[in-house]
Formats: sequence, C-alpha cells, structure tokens
Amino acid sequence: MELIEEILRASNLTLASKEVIRNKGAGGIDGMSVKDLEEYLSKNRETLTNQIRSQTYIPQPIRGKDIPKGNGKVRTLGIPTVVDRMLQQAVLRIIMPQYEYMFSSYSYGFRPKRNTHQAVAKSLEYINSGYQNIVEIDLKGFFDEVNHVVLLQLLYRKIKCKATMTLIRRWLRVPIEQNGKLVKRRKGVPQGSPISPLLSNIILHELDAYMEEQRMKFVRYADDFSIYCKTKSQAKFQGNEVYKYLRDKLKLPINRDKSGIRRPINFQILGFGFVPTYRKGEKGKYQLVVTDKRWKTLKMKLKEITRKTSPMSFNERIEKLNQVTRGWINYFKHASINQKLADIDGWLRNRLRYCIWTDWKKPERRRKSLIRLGIPHGQAYAWSRTRMGGWAVAQSPILVTTITLERLRKRGYISMLSLYQEVSVNNYKNSLFPKF
Repeated sequence: MELIEEILRASNLTLASKEVIRNKGAGGIDGMSVKDLEEYLSKNRETLTNQIRSQTYIPQPIRGKDIPKGNGKVRTLGIPTVVDRMLQQAVLRIIMPQYEYMFSSYSYGFRPKRNTHQAVAKSLEYINSGYQNIVEIDLKGFFDEVNHVVLLQLLYRKIKCKATMTLIRRWLRVPIEQNGKLVKRRKGVPQGSPISPLLSNIILHELDAYMEEQRMKFVRYADDFSIYCKTKSQAKFQGNEVYKYLRDKLKLPINRDKSGIRRPINFQILGFGFVPTYRKGEKGKYQLVVTDKRWKTLKMKLKEITRKTSPMSFNERIEKLNQVTRGWINYFKHASINQKLADIDGWLRNRLRYCIWTDWKKPERRRKSLIRLGIPHGQAYAWSRTRMGGWAVAQSPILVTTITLERLRKRGYISMLSLYQEVSVNNYKNSLFPKF
C-alpha cells in the first residue's frame, strides 16, 4: 500500500479529526471551528481525498498570530485551517513511527515518553560527572529559518511517496496572513502546525547524528541544545565544529550573542539553573534551582489572580491559585526551592488577606467580621475604622493572627511549600535526579 493511502484511510482520518477536536484551538483563515470538522469530513471526505491523491489539493493560507515573549518581543504563530490541521495530524500519525526509532536518545523534545525532566536530569548528570564547561548554542529564530531544500531532501530519504511529499511541500510554502496581507514563505516551518515539531526533529536529527559520531556529550530539547566538556579548550573546539556543521550542512544561523561557553552556575536549561551543593564530601557537585525569570513569571501570575480589583469571588481565586501552583510545582519539583517557596507563601497569604479586607468594604462589616474571628469588640471597632492602607492591614497582627493558614486551608488554599513537600516525599525513589 502506498503511503498516501495509509494516510487517507478512513480510520486514520477519523482518529486524526478526533485528535484535532480534543486539542481545540482557534480556527484558521476560513473561520471554520473544530466543532464543524466532523460534519465537514462526513460531507467532503471523498472530494478531499481524491484531490490529495491527484495532487490538486491546495492548502489555505495560515493565519498569523503574534504571541508576546518574556523578553518583550513577539513570536508569530501560524494557525492552519482546521482541515489542514486534521490532514497534518493524519500524516503525523503514519510517518512519526518511521522516524521515532532512529532519533537520538539524547533528544527529548516533542517525542513520546520523553520530557523536559529527562533532559534536565541528563544535563545534571553530565555536570556532576565533571563535564562543567558547557557549550550553549542558540539557533537564531530556528522555526523561521529552516531551509526548505535541506528539509525536503531529508524527508525524501524515507518518504518516497510523491503525493505525500507534494502535500508536505505545499504546507511548507503556504503563505501566512499578517495584518491583512498574505506574505510568501520560502523558509521556516510555522509554529502552531501539528507537523512542525516532527519536521524540526527530522532536520535537527542530522545534528544529533553528527554530534554522536564525534562522541560529544550533549542534550537537545527541540531547538535548545548544549554540549558538555571537561575542559574549556575542548569546549571551544567542539563548539566551533558544531557551528560550522550548522552553517554549512543545515544552513541554520546561530545567535552569537546568546551562544558561548558557560560554567554551571551561569548556565540555564528549560527554566532550571545550577548551584553548588556546599555539602561535605560533595565538592564540585551541583543541584537544581529555578531561574529568576521563572520566579518572576510565577509572581506575576499570582499577583494577577490576587489583584483586589479582579472581579472574582474568594473561592474562584483559590481555585485558580491552586491550578497555577500545582502545575508550577509539578514542573519544578526536582529543584531545591524550600526557602523561596516559604517566602512566596508568606507574600501570597498577605495578598489573600488584602483581598478579604477589601471584600469586607464598609467599616461596620469589618468590625463584625473581626469579632467573629475572635477580636475583642473595642479592638475590632478601632481596626475597622483604621486609616492604614489595606496592604499594611493585611500584614498587621490583627489579620495575620485571625486569618491564619489553618483558616485559609479550610477555604481550600494549599500552600506552595506544603504542596512541594507532598510531591517530593516519594519523588526520589524512582527518580533520575540525585537527592542532595
């Protein structure tokens, strides 16, 4: 059976459409939503498949959407139509297994049963084994710079089906709508397309194979990769060799400003940093911490949820807080962050007290609420009419001793430190991470 026939098999298209519906997401340039996909497929399946077989199918332009980055810049996502997303998912389901078995064991991004924690664990293993001169290479706008000729040549090595190759090539070349204008694309793979992660891994697999051939120790997660060396001279040599390979073979530019040789204390990977353990008998060993950038992002999210002017009930605040903190803790559970979490918790509880004080609004309600919390009548009256600002009251003994951690817990609040300690109890039993 030709590859295109496997892709267009009714069962494969059905599973692909269910995947797109499950992932939700915005509609493309044609305005069709994921809710309309099943109906569209039932009415147009035969026409659609015949067009693909005869190579007359033309994908619609993708819709550009700018997403703000943490550094103040924007990243442009390319959102294909729902139909094209379904077709890409169908192609992905068939060709992914053909590539997965050959990918490097040191590649962790966009792959089944592989994740960021494995990449970070491998990085920590290298560092604690003495490979502490780290070559960090930043690919300049990787997804926007992928050379189509190089990529298509690599694809053709395994995909000999002309109809499938035509379909992929047209997806690569389809224009993107930006500010109401269609912009031609002669390079790059659009971020937001289901097939883009696989295509990025296919081209960067060549780099993996080269580094393995040169016996380099490396970790790659999507377009983020780093090389680990014993000495600085070795790091310089291997960094230059990789730079030339990327430039000459894969036609990928490097951001020189963000690339260089790092020591562990100045190196970051996927939101994690490294600091010495400072324990007896563990000289030269490092443990994981969370980068300042990630702490800042977390505080901004928590601040937004606990903003006194945010129109939500206290229970809604707690629910949103718990969602954010659970996800964050589960991601950074391998880092040593006890003290910082304790500081965040104290600050967050004061934010919640401030919200409660603001919700009470009028002096009389504040007085009655304080009395219910056990404050003597005279003291409650005086505090209910205080001229202190709300933030100062939230940190004062009058609220700290009444709106206690225990009372907040009864309302559903879960402290980040207790959550961290909970997930860390059995974290290291079967973990790749050493416990320091």
